[in-house]
Amino acid sequence: MRDILLKWKNLIIFIRKNKKQIINLSSFTQAPYKFIDYFRDWKKYSKMEGAERIELKHAQPSLHDKTLTSGFDKHYFYQDIWAYKRILESNCDYHVDVGSNVYFVGFLTAITKVQFIDIRPLKANLENLKSIKGSILSMPYEDNSISSLSCLHVAEHIGLGRYGDPLDPLGTKKAAKELSRVLAPNGNLYFSLPIGKPKLCFNSHRIHSTEQIMNYFSSLDLVEISGIDDSGNFIRNIDGSILDSCNYGCGLFWFTK
Repeated sequence: MRDILLKWKNLIIFIRKNKKQIINLSSFTQAPYKFIDYFRDWKKYSKMEGAERIELKHAQPSLHDKTLTSGFDKHYFYQDIWAYKRILESNCDYHVDVGSNVYFVGFLTAITKVQFIDIRPLKANLENLKSIKGSILSMPYEDNSISSLSCLHVAEHIGLGRYGDPLDPLGTKKAAKELSRVLAPNGNLYFSLPIGKPKLCFNSHRIHSTEQIMNYFSSLDLVEISGIDDSGNFIRNIDGSILDSCNYGCGLFWFTK
């Protein structure tokens, strides 16, 4: 009985230490089965020749990785490849990115000089990278001065306070106006955000229609619209009506001035 109580005590300590992992499971109902599988592997590994000693205080269960395929975020995966390819093909020697995925920004430094603007500067030591603190609503550039510009999956958050920015119901519209202002004649803007039935998901993001985005960038010319639908399919030159019928699609817009 004492051994059983000790095991339960250790299990309770273990669960308390790792409660965040349990709470964050994609399906809470799967938690007991995942932990059973975890402890089964623990026991099996412990008995193998050459196995290190497993101590409870050092345990760090990874419960989500036994999948049949490699998972990935469809929006960020496809949008970053799409924009990277466009920037590479443009042969630009200088590019400005506003608030996009930092991994995308890092990879861009392999092909061109990059200035990254965000209210939370990127403190990374990379050749070809300059990071400055700034707002998409008031960028430190003259009118018509940036020939290569990107803003991917950013503008839908502006004005919702999620990242410490001031609350502003017109945040996305104002961001589009500022991006349009700094883009140089014949310059390229690569822009993306969620597209579908318009709604506010406070304080995470907004979802816009293609018509709203075209109105926001009415001073620019559209070169291409591609996108990712609700099934995670990347579609080049997508029909806007397909995106507008999505619950949470992603529109990839290439504009010029």
